Amino acid sequence: MTISNYASQIEVCNDCSISTLQNAILKSKDFDTILVKKGTYKEYDILVNKPLTIIGENYPIIDGELKGEIITIISDNVTVDGLFIINVGTSYTEDYAAIRVRKSKHFVIKNLVLEKLFFGIYIEKSSYGKVFHNKIIGDAIEEYNSGNGIQLWYSNHIEIEHNYVEHVRDGIYLEFSDDCIIKNNVSALNIRYGLHFMFSNDDTYQDNTFENNGAGVAVMFSKKIKMYNNTFKENWGTASYGLLLKEINDAEIEGNIFENNTIGINIEGSNRITYKHNDFSNNGWAIKVKGACYKNTFIENNFLYNSFDIAYNSKINDNVFDRNYWSNYTGYDLDKNGVGDVPYRPVKLFSYIVNRTPETIILLRSMFIDIIDFSEKVSPVFTPDNLLDNNPLTKRIVW
Repeated sequence: MTISNYASQIEVCNDCSISTLQNAILKSKDFDTILVKKGTYKEYDILVNKPLTIIGENYPIIDGELKGEIITIISDNVTVDGLFIINVGTSYTEDYAAIRVRKSKHFVIKNLVLEKLFFGIYIEKSSYGKVFHNKIIGDAIEEYNSGNGIQLWYSNHIEIEHNYVEHVRDGIYLEFSDDCIIKNNVSALNIRYGLHFMFSNDDTYQDNTFENNGAGVAVMFSKKIKMYNNTFKENWGTASYGLLLKEINDAEIEGNIFENNTIGINIEGSNRITYKHNDFSNNGWAIKVKGACYKNTFIENNFLYNSFDIAYNSKINDNVFDRNYWSNYTGYDLDKNGVGDVPYRPVKLFSYIVNRTPETIILLRSMFIDIIDFSEKVSPVFTPDNLLDNNPLTKRIVW
């Protein structure tokens, strides 16, 4: 007998014989569909322990009344679609979520609206799931008493697409989660990071927007991450950046826009990364390179009107800069081949000084700074003498 021969639909409404979602789950059989009619249902600790499809009609409200976690899924093959979930409990010992998936496979969480939450969607020790078209609106004020919008922990092969997340701690958080795709999401106005990776490998995030967060994205202690066509903008603050890379190896960063950030990319201990076809526009620093960064390639990027293009805290350079466009380049192109005849030195002495003594930033537009930058350009003493773009392009790259 196939599933379609015995699966049935159960309706839930305030005036129905079954008036709660939890009761409908108890009375259902494997692979049934539960249709929740429009209304308000005051429930929490709802346990989904069998393969089911739960669909909300006209966004019924599941109100947890701040008592704890609201929906927990512990079965494979569960779909939750079209619910409005509010009032998740807050705890300093339990990570209560609007909806949690635990040790499950082949799940779909879609078209949810989550508000007044602690954690939004929490995926743990699960795989082969989809989280898409959800709207997660928190009201976080401080890190210590707020949770994340979408959290993955020890979960693999998860697709996170077309979600909107704001006003939580981290918009999207991955820890020990491999082979995931994070695509076409908007993560904005979050207290800490728009997206945060820890100890996660072989993941791809692309076509996302990270805007007005405490900091845009942090990728830490991970390898083989692909970062394509994302927008990092308006991430301002004394310790803010569009993208933080810490202990990252063998990654690809291509086609991204870094616009109006204090620091476009802050890099530390990261090796063998390709940076290609990125736009760095109107940032304080386009790129800050800290210690132990080797065998990285910066090729065919646009550096446009940043206060500083590159900051470097070492005299040793093992990275390649080639065929980038630099709006600050003042060289010439006598043979008109689109490549400057004079190499470009992107690290300025004043950038080095500001790194060591931040208060000197007030001198940024003074003639004195032009003089010391020129002297360092002629005879490098403090900046890496081999950090050059030998083929600077004379026209902005369009791709």
